[in-house]
Amino acid sequence: MKTRVLFLCSANSARSQMAEVLLRHFGGDRFDVFSAGTEPSTVDPRTLEALKGFGLEAQGLVSKSVESLGDQHFDYVISLCDKAHRECRYWPGSGVVMAWDFPDPKVSNDPKAFERTLQEISERIRLFVLVNSKDVNSEVKVLQPLEFYKSLADETRLLSLLLIEQEGELCVCELMTALDLPQPKISRHLGQLRKAGLLLDRRQGQWVFYRLHPLLHDWMRDVLRQTREHGTRMLRQPLARLEAMGDRPSKGGNVCGTALAG
Repeated sequence: MKTRVLFLCSANSARSQMAEVLLRHFGGDRFDVFSAGTEPSTVDPRTLEALKGFGLEAQGLVSKSVESLGDQHFDYVISLCDKAHRECRYWPGSGVVMAWDFPDPKVSNDPKAFERTLQEISERIRLFVLVNSKDVNSEVKVLQPLEFYKSLADETRLLSLLLIEQEGELCVCELMTALDLPQPKISRHLGQLRKAGLLLDRRQGQWVFYRLHPLLHDWMRDVLRQTREHGTRMLRQPLARLEAMGDRPSKGGNVCGTALAG
């Protein structure tokens, strides 16, 4: 039988919805997943945008009340805010009650708050799947340190990762401009990074955009961030070219003129 998991937060509009989608995506073959709120409202559009941006299915999500679940049994009841944990600490018939306290992205001034919250929850979900599975789900890619550092050993791949880490998201033509390299070479290296699990791509119209994979380990993100912060000299010229590009696709522009798939 599948393990039944319930995610709770106050409004069931952001954090618990993210956790439900992530666990269903990575562990749907062994977990029955639910989410609800103590004071349900509506799913925040920014939640849907963040999920879609990371290639996760976001259709059909609705906010649900805790009362709608009646007296169902759950093997895990996991709250994602203090308020929900206080109100549902003693769920009837539950096996394990856990508190995962993540800051509410809805009250943050950070324009990337929803994306960052999704990244943080995804890391916790990945560990939850691994800990509670007899074997590692083949769909959950666990990037190993050796593979990570091998990916950084090429200048084009390293600079591409550092530029994407700084900008949040870049398309192929933006990297072509920044690195002054032809499309086939950029696309080949991006494909290698995507296959290794460092990057995730999404298509929007004629563009293909790349961003760091949401399941990338926190320490790997720290390595890239610190490398960027201490590697200003090698990034100076690529960033200057990127700035001079002007009407960039990642900023809503259409400067490239033709589609450049990765």
